[in-house]
Amino acid sequence: MGGDRFHGTRRRFLQLSAAGLTVAGASSPWFERLAQASAAGKKRSCILLWMAGGPSQLDTFDPKPEHRNAGSGKAIATALPGVQFSEHLPELAKEAKRLAIIRSMTAKEGDHSRATYLGHTGQLPVGPLKYPTMGSFVSKELGDESSELPAFVSIAPSRFFSPDAYGPGFLGSRYAPLVVGEVAGFQQRDIKLTVENLKAPADVSTDRFAKRLALLDAVGSEFAHTQAAPVKSHQVAYERAVRLMKSDAVKAFDLDSESSEVRDDYGRNYFGQGCLLARRLVEAGVSFVEVSLGGLEGAPAGWDTHSDIFSQVKVLNGALDKGFATLLRDLSSRGLLETTTIVWMGEFGRTPRISNGGRDHFPTAYSTILAGGGVKGGQVYGRTTADGGAVADKPVQIIDFLATICRAVGVDPSRQNMAEGERPIRLVDLKAKPLTEVLG
Repeated sequence: MGGDRFHGTRRRFLQLSAAGLTVAGASSPWFERLAQASAAGKKRSCILLWMAGGPSQLDTFDPKPEHRNAGSGKAIATALPGVQFSEHLPELAKEAKRLAIIRSMTAKEGDHSRATYLGHTGQLPVGPLKYPTMGSFVSKELGDESSELPAFVSIAPSRFFSPDAYGPGFLGSRYAPLVVGEVAGFQQRDIKLTVENLKAPADVSTDRFAKRLALLDAVGSEFAHTQAAPVKSHQVAYERAVRLMKSDAVKAFDLDSESSEVRDDYGRNYFGQGCLLARRLVEAGVSFVEVSLGGLEGAPAGWDTHSDIFSQVKVLNGALDKGFATLLRDLSSRGLLETTTIVWMGEFGRTPRISNGGRDHFPTAYSTILAGGGVKGGQVYGRTTADGGAVADKPVQIIDFLATICRAVGVDPSRQNMAEGERPIRLVDLKAKPLTEVLG
């Protein structure tokens, strides 16, 4: 009897903890500031710019122009005194005062699949439990269940190496992303940024289509009551699709409504247009948007530049520079930057030493960027050695970075979700140390 009472009390405590209602959580100064921000009615969003393949830190945001490891890569001054970027990032160099450049990321995973999973979830893919991707667990906290638009949209994801890194894991299909511009295989080129099947077949009348949906709902609901989770997940996917089909909010996906000048500013490639779409979606109330940059014409393997690195990075940086810089300016001009946190990252960096004309996988010391809402821009956090081979100051683990993102968007990283078997899982491991110097 006493044991039953203990287990019941413990379960109730875990449920309250997951909801953020324990006394310790409610009384913390950080919780009070978050409550005040929520009361102000500011809708928070996050845009993740994911660099598929692992971008070279020496050829983007941590150049070493005085060292032989720079190769033929040159550096330019930025708006921050003494801080340099790659010569192929001139627009982002002008926007450096908006950025928090973290040059001291460090990890141990040098495999694409495992590192992509770690970067997205904060966990390693060990055991049967599938952890939710960042977009799923952040949008679950920020999203509005009544919204006609999905809370999480993923644009041109390259899921070839690690499909589970892009999914909702144990949170289930309700928190899965709506994918725009599905990529077949590893290479990302010639991608159409459209949402498929949002209109009824041309030969089906509106009345007939409504009756079909009603029949599907009736049959599906009864069947779902007696079947396992996959059936319910399928039903949830249909419900989301139908709600979107019937909504005027779907116009947020229509890039043709933008002027040619704006589309040119972002860059006429799938990444630049994906950044523009991200701005439109955030403006329409979407909580989390992920935009991937991988293969382009002239850089078919994306940032996985094992050979011919300098010509490929020039192409990739060209797309990154226009898309990222214009996104910053556009959000700022619309009053959205202060409530939108932008994250730039890949699964790891590249070796400082050049081999066979390229750089190999290198998780030991690499760079990431934060900007926008909740971020104190205009700074460089951490430092690598003169040759770029190691972190010299303020090492940052993946979980530290994810916890910082959570804090920036106004989410407590210690919150819990319940996995299968009433198992409480925190958004980010308790060992994580948010970068307080980076937070605004």
